[in-house]
Amino acid sequence: MRDVIGTDDAEKISAGTHSDPFSVLGLHMVGGKPTIRVYRPDVSAVDVLDAKTGRKALSLSRLPDHPDLFTGTASRRKAPFDYRLHFTKGEHVWEADDPYRFGPVLGEMDEHLIAEGAHLNLWQVLGAHVMEHGGVSGTHFAVWAPNAQRVSVVGDFNGWDGRRNPMRGRGATGVWEIFMPGLGDGEAYKYELLDAGGNLLPQKADPFGFGAEHPPKTASVVRKINGHQWTDMAWMTKREARHRIDQPISIYEVHLGSWKRVPEEGNRPLSYLEHAEQLVAYAKDMGFTHIELMPVSEFPFDGSWGYQPVGLYAPTIRHGTLEEFRALVEACHAANLGLILDWVPGHFPEDQHGLGRFDGTPLYEHADPKEGFHPDWNTLVYNYGRREVSNFLVANALYWFREHHIDGLRVDAVASMLYRDYSRKEGEWVPNRFGGRENLEAIDFMQRANTVAYGEVPGIMTVAEESTAFPGVSAPVDTGGLGFGFKWNMGWMNDTLSYISEDPVHRKYHHHKMTFGLHYAFSENFVLPISHDEVVHGKGSMIDKMPGLGEDKFANLRAYYGFMWGHPGKKLLFMGCEFAQGMEWNHDSSLDWHLLDQPHHAGVQNLIRDLNALYRDTPALHQLDCKPEGFEWVEEGAADESIFAWVRKGTADSPPVLVVSNFTPVERSARRIGVPYAGRWVEKLNTDAKLYGGGDRGNMGFADSEHVAASGRAHSISLTLPPLSTIFFELQEGA
Repeated sequence: MRDVIGTDDAEKISAGTHSDPFSVLGLHMVGGKPTIRVYRPDVSAVDVLDAKTGRKALSLSRLPDHPDLFTGTASRRKAPFDYRLHFTKGEHVWEADDPYRFGPVLGEMDEHLIAEGAHLNLWQVLGAHVMEHGGVSGTHFAVWAPNAQRVSVVGDFNGWDGRRNPMRGRGATGVWEIFMPGLGDGEAYKYELLDAGGNLLPQKADPFGFGAEHPPKTASVVRKINGHQWTDMAWMTKREARHRIDQPISIYEVHLGSWKRVPEEGNRPLSYLEHAEQLVAYAKDMGFTHIELMPVSEFPFDGSWGYQPVGLYAPTIRHGTLEEFRALVEACHAANLGLILDWVPGHFPEDQHGLGRFDGTPLYEHADPKEGFHPDWNTLVYNYGRREVSNFLVANALYWFREHHIDGLRVDAVASMLYRDYSRKEGEWVPNRFGGRENLEAIDFMQRANTVAYGEVPGIMTVAEESTAFPGVSAPVDTGGLGFGFKWNMGWMNDTLSYISEDPVHRKYHHHKMTFGLHYAFSENFVLPISHDEVVHGKGSMIDKMPGLGEDKFANLRAYYGFMWGHPGKKLLFMGCEFAQGMEWNHDSSLDWHLLDQPHHAGVQNLIRDLNALYRDTPALHQLDCKPEGFEWVEEGAADESIFAWVRKGTADSPPVLVVSNFTPVERSARRIGVPYAGRWVEKLNTDAKLYGGGDRGNMGFADSEHVAASGRAHSISLTLPPLSTIFFELQEGA
């Protein structure tokens, strides 16, 4: 019996517009006989081989009106059979498996969970997965595009021709899938889509791609994610204890592209493997507890620093492969360092190969630009109210935690997600269903993301970069909070940097800027951030912000860092700030490591190393970081002298610590400071020490209290306060 493909099917297959290619191509029983159909525009002949014996089963014939379509019937067979294809093109011959002889990979439960927006392992079913299917090795591709007429996977393997490998639609879920035999790790690919009207769209990178080509190329790359043998179980079992609010957390924020470069090799950035050796060793030596990386999710434009990501599931290829990124994670854990990633679920760029109008419709973003476009960044805003989009983002958080053993996510630009009128003028935003400005869908998304992340992955932490007074950012979801573990204290950062930038003669008029933060310091679990945003875009470096000349600038900076490390809250410092980087941060250049040859820069570095050690080893400085009972003002009103003094407390068995800052260039001799407890107060750190580049002025190592009233207390100590300094004293045990 001769196989006849309907004219409409043949035309659509040849044109690449058929919405159900598996109903035509591959093996079908026609008149009780196995019939095989193949679309292949670049060959002269196609034969069919029995996959078990390797023998020729039949030769296929071209359709007269559609010469790229080959068909034939195995007249001697009565049942379907496994087969391979033998191609001829001139003098070249080769064999390959037919993608259209393989059944679906996705199961009914996957389809159900995808449709519900409740698939917590979504990345394990969508994207490109190297696997064995039907006894054959290859790669399974799956993508969500519910409004597309046709979706194809394209790459070098099919000449980037979308007619060659159209995918199987999975009905109501909007997912398309295909198993491509013979493809494996390292294969570049994209998706080619026709919209509902049959219009060809720009080729798209895979939203779930685990790898990508090096920019400016934009294809996704197949990366095998299974089978890695992790060696960090010792860290993973103890990290939960390291992330409690009563633990010392000191974070070193890093931009991998500019921390250090190799001038001998075209000024290239370090690789993941080089960072695993050099960055990890440096951060450990400096006493930080965590490294925070600016976004590593694949992004097209270097100047965005990663904050406009296209490939949320792909560690950027700029520094190496996915496996090499995992090596960096393991190196951190081997050094007892946690690794935090900046995560950007707030917006995405309009690049044609990205998520924008993915299937010809505003799929991931809102259709109305008043909701779906960010005027500040010229980016698109996720439609958090769409369950599939929320699922895409929640699953992405779990992906980084589970597949890469990441310890924390710092969520970027939370304020822009919380408010519908963020950076918008009147009439340029859409109120919520109650007429308010809060983005209720984004709030629901963040609550779900935090609930799922903390519930599914033990020991992780999430941190919000949130710049408003939105209540309960780090409060539990069941009490109405957003559920983050910590929140950046942007108000503290703005106020204190404003203060320290003032000439000391004027600081008495701005005294409140250093004390105001204590009015709300315990309303959230705060991180005190001196981040990349404070040393870029004309803001100058930290040392540039300091008033005065020469040594005074360094003394100001050292005193400020002492104030910061003595203040309640976890710590975050951007790279270069730890040694008083001279120039404003430039993402295209290395930090100025040569400055460490100069004593004052090396002194600041020594100070940060010692501040981290003091913070880590002194319970009173971290145990009650987020509790009001851990802080007590001693001197908060000495504005004319620009002096601040306070006591930090830990649990009952932890000796208290007195912190005193003098923000004038005047030495205060015999200055009485009240103390809550009588005894010997031992000097633990003095930012004016010679080791740090100071004048080595102080109190000979300790001060004994006297029954002399001061600062509203019955006992006090007489101190020498060096100019522009911060000093830490700990009550000696048994005193």
